Amino acid sequence: MESKVISSGVRHTSLPASYIRDESDRPSLSQVSTCENVPLVDLGCGDHPRIVRQIASACMYFGFFQVINHGVSEGAVEKMLGVATDFFNLPVEEKLKLYSDDPSKTTRLSTSFNVNKEKVHNWRDYLRLHCYPLDKYMPEWPSIPSSFKEVVSEYCKEVRQLGHRIEELISESLGLDKDKVKDVLGEQGQHMAVNFYPPCPQPELTYGLPGHTDPNALTILLQDSQVSGLQVLKDGKWLAVHPIPGAFVINIGDQLQALSNGRYKSVWHRAIVNADKPRMSVASFLCPADHAMISSPESLVEEGEGAVYRDFTYAEYYGKFWSRNLDQEHCLELFRNTQ
Repeated sequence: MESKVISSGVRHTSLPASYIRDESDRPSLSQVSTCENVPLVDLGCGDHPRIVRQIASACMYFGFFQVINHGVSEGAVEKMLGVATDFFNLPVEEKLKLYSDDPSKTTRLSTSFNVNKEKVHNWRDYLRLHCYPLDKYMPEWPSIPSSFKEVVSEYCKEVRQLGHRIEELISESLGLDKDKVKDVLGEQGQHMAVNFYPPCPQPELTYGLPGHTDPNALTILLQDSQVSGLQVLKDGKWLAVHPIPGAFVINIGDQLQALSNGRYKSVWHRAIVNADKPRMSVASFLCPADHAMISSPESLVEEGEGAVYRDFTYAEYYGKFWSRNLDQEHCLELFRNTQ
């Protein structure tokens, strides 16, 4: 029987047909250049007004930026990547104990994006974890490797602190009180996707993940420091974002695009794969409370030409996002005001 996951230890010599994209929907890797001017924000520089200005510019023109001197300890990062590698190196029978196709499950191993709905699969396995509140979700997490719960919980706590700090800076960059964004988002949930992309025999025919925006508020991405794979869409062209040692990539999600009244852009991004090396990434998502009403503050609506999006709850948005394919039109378009 064929394994439900591609991290099965079997090295494929050709790409299975269910992963091959139509010719018009392939990554065109030879046409991708490097993003030379990735916004890089030094959160430890001590110049608060400069940090706020840099974040405003990055959110407006790129939809993402990288941060250094961010306060997440080097030890927490190294241990997180180590335990993630150990998990995906487990025997496939052990991993499959956590396998589920159901996106509502709060701890699950799965593959691709939404295998029940999509026509073409993506060359990715991932471990999806809910991470907040920790005492609610941690008991569900893997018990093997034995250090998993301790290592991942410490990483989650440090990343959550960083996320809240960045949301305060984003709030200030919009000319709002530093707590305004957090107040709109409510008691935020926190999820994690530990992504594993095995070597792919024909990387030009498929994706690790196709182009998409994130449905949440903020994504804090820990890239594999050795293997590139992240690409972002800028001015109609896909650009490679190479990892900077010790940095996190911060992606603006759909909720912040809506909250900012369209001033800040939720970045289109994708993951490509390669033939030689496996790649790991750890994406942490800060998500509004389900009942949070996503609405632009009046000052941002008045500066523009009315509210770009109608008010909606995060639960309504998330339901629509998971009912579609990942690479359909931007889910946020379904909430655009048409008056």
